Amino acid sequence: MRLRVDILAALVLGALAWPAAAQECGGDFETWKQGVAAEAKAAGVGAVGLDALEDAAIDEKVLARDRAQGVFTQTFTEFSNRMISAYRLKQGAANLKKYADVFARADKEFGVQPAVITAFWGLETDFGAVQGDFHTLDALVTLSHDCRRPQLFRPQLVPLLTLIDRGTVPADVKGAWAGEIGQTQILPTDYLARGVDGDGNGKVDLRNSAPDVIMTTADKILSRGWKRDQPWVEEVRVPDEMPWDQTGRTNKLPLSQWAQWGVTNPNGTPLVDNGLKAGLALPMGRKGPAFLTYDNFDVYLEWNQSFTYALTAAVLASRLAGAPQFDPRTPEPGLNGDQMKALQAKLEAKGYDVGAVDGILGTNTREAIRKEQMRLGLPVDGWPTPELLAKL
Repeated sequence: MRLRVDILAALVLGALAWPAAAQECGGDFETWKQGVAAEAKAAGVGAVGLDALEDAAIDEKVLARDRAQGVFTQTFTEFSNRMISAYRLKQGAANLKKYADVFARADKEFGVQPAVITAFWGLETDFGAVQGDFHTLDALVTLSHDCRRPQLFRPQLVPLLTLIDRGTVPADVKGAWAGEIGQTQILPTDYLARGVDGDGNGKVDLRNSAPDVIMTTADKILSRGWKRDQPWVEEVRVPDEMPWDQTGRTNKLPLSQWAQWGVTNPNGTPLVDNGLKAGLALPMGRKGPAFLTYDNFDVYLEWNQSFTYALTAAVLASRLAGAPQFDPRTPEPGLNGDQMKALQAKLEAKGYDVGAVDGILGTNTREAIRKEQMRLGLPVDGWPTPELLAKL
């Protein structure tokens, strides 16, 4: 299942290193393709890949999907309760058992815990059941030729042609509308650079081979900065009063400090200092669920920049690793879509960069809310409430 607030965020890594010439777009399509062919040929792509490019065509459905990117407005508890389903927990546990030896190899080689890989596997495609039905080459050609954001897609084009030319994937390979392929929706640059032959048959098949999927996904996660044998998130209970301005994912402090301020384990027992630093994430404010977020949680945001998606994936991994369901507690009522847009407009008028007035509680909007809460003497937890909107 494709779940992106901004599906393009993961593409940026490849875009940063690509030559400026690769960002050219628009104009006569056939002429443009000739330029891509010259670039591909210079990169070593042979006849099979070049023939596939020659047959590639614009897909209007891809353009429509790009223009109409949906961004979800659900709260963290609404979204996570829907995505962390009984099916995914049951099927995830079954796969952890079925492929235990492969997961053990992935853990030994890459230091990524089995439950972490399994959570992405479940959220992205329901363990391979829903991999996408867009013609991948047509999709990437379409989005690269289009001048809206070619710098995000063109870096994936020659790697895909290389995969086709080598016979790693067929010319008509299908996947997500923005170019991801396989059971954990891997981009061509990662497929090429991180692909691991997990079943030892001499090829990397991320659409049909679970061992290849597991090992390659572990390699990708490690490449984004994963720290071996370290936690990612832990649910905690917060007190009624504490220095709320010290909360937030990026303000990492020793667990001893959080304990001093009254943060405990969910059952009320004291936190045990593990020698690591963690931020305190409050996705729905100080009266909602609370989680310590370690350095490894930042890797989830490398995978998908939506905080709600990233935290959901991290919590699903914790559930698969044995943690109980988190306590939603009783957060203060938030804002509906129109109220959020009104709040963002007010923040923008005050000079804040909220990204876009779209009704979505993104990182920039949360940060602006925290600053205004501080200015107004309200608890600084980044959660938009009717009270805050009224005071602005």
